[in-house]
Amino acid sequence: MTREIYLDNSATTKPFEEVTDYISEINRNCYGNPSSLHTKGIEAEKLVNKARRIIADSIGAEAKEIYFTSGGTEANNLAVLGYLEANIRKGKHIAASAIEHPSVLEIYKHLASKGYKVDYIKVDKSGIVDIEHLKSVISNETALISVMLVNNETGSVQPIETIVKLKNSINRDTAIHVDAVQAYGKMNINPAKSGIDIMTVSSHKIHGPKGVGAIYVDKGVKIKPIIFGGGQESLLRSGTENVPGICGFSLAAEMMHSKIDLNISRVARLKKLFLELLESKLDDYCIISPENGFAYILSISFSGVKSEVLLHHLEERGIFVSTGSACSSRKNIHSHVLKAMGLKASDIDGAVRFSFSSFNTEEEIEQTVEALKEIVLKIRVKRLK
Repeated sequence: MTREIYLDNSATTKPFEEVTDYISEINRNCYGNPSSLHTKGIEAEKLVNKARRIIADSIGAEAKEIYFTSGGTEANNLAVLGYLEANIRKGKHIAASAIEHPSVLEIYKHLASKGYKVDYIKVDKSGIVDIEHLKSVISNETALISVMLVNNETGSVQPIETIVKLKNSINRDTAIHVDAVQAYGKMNINPAKSGIDIMTVSSHKIHGPKGVGAIYVDKGVKIKPIIFGGGQESLLRSGTENVPGICGFSLAAEMMHSKIDLNISRVARLKKLFLELLESKLDDYCIISPENGFAYILSISFSGVKSEVLLHHLEERGIFVSTGSACSSRKNIHSHVLKAMGLKASDIDGAVRFSFSSFNTEEEIEQTVEALKEIVLKIRVKRLK
C-alpha cells in the first residue's frame, strides 16, 4: 500500500495522538455537564476553565477574554454580528479585505441587504491589503473592519499593526476583527499588543479536534450573543460546552506553541526544498504565494493543467492537496481570492495549494515533486494530442 502524503493542512490537520488520547480520557471519565452543581459538573467546569487559561496564555490575553465556540465559522459570525448588534451607534459602515474567508464575506453580504454599507478593500498582486484604498473608505461611520491575518489560499500575511495605526489616525472608535484561523498556533500573536479588538481561532487547524473554536474579545469591547439559551460562556455563547473538544483544543494549542519557532523553521525548509526541486524538474508554472508569505502555505499554478485534474492524479498516488479553500472548492467556482489578486483565469484554473505541517518530511516533498513532474508532463502531452 502506498504511504499517504498529506499536504492539505490548511483545510484541516491530522490530530496529535496525545490529543485524541486525551479526548478519549475526558469522554470516559469526565462526562459531567459544566453547568451542573454536583461534583461531576464542577470537575468538567474546572477542565473548561483550565483550557480557557491555556488559550488565553497562548496569545497574552486574560481568561475572561476567551469564549469557546463550535469553530472558526461560528466565531466569525459572533465577531461581526455580535459586535455590530452591541455597538449600533458606532455607524452602519463596515469594511473587509476582498480576500476574506466565506464565513466573513457571506455575513457582510447579508448585512448589505439589511442596510449596511460594505466596502471590500482591494489587495495587490501579492494579496496584501491596499492601504490607500482602506484609508479612503474609513470614516466616522465605520463601525468595524475585518482583515484576515494569514490568507488560507495563498499564505499572504497582512500588516495588521499598520492597518490598526491607520484606522486609529482616522477613527479610533472603529473596531478591528482579525480572522487568525490559519495563523494561530503557527506564528506568535498578541492581539492586545497589535491593537486587535476581536480575534477568531479554530482547533482543527492545529492538530486539535474539529467542531471547536474560540473568540478573543478585548475586555473593553462590547459584544452581544447571537445564540440564545442557557447563557453559557459568560452569557455570550449559549449551549452546553463541548468539554472533550475544548480540552483537546487546549492540549493541541500547548503542543503547537511549545515548538512554534521550531515548527516554522521546519516547514520553511520544506517549502524551500519544494521550490528548489520544482525549479529543477518543471517549467511553465506560476508561483502564486508571495515570496515572503506564510511558511505553511504554497500556492502554484501549472500552465495547461486543470487543478482538479491534477488533484485527482495526485490522489491516485496517495498525495492529498487542495484546489483552494475547502469551504468553497466543491462549488466549482473561481477563487475570489485569486481573482482579487488579479490572476488570469487560466492561472486560476491551474492553481493548486500545498499546505504543510510538522508531520511532513523532506522525503515526502521529494516524492511529491517527482510525482508532479510525471503527472504534469503526462497531462500536457495528452492535451496536445
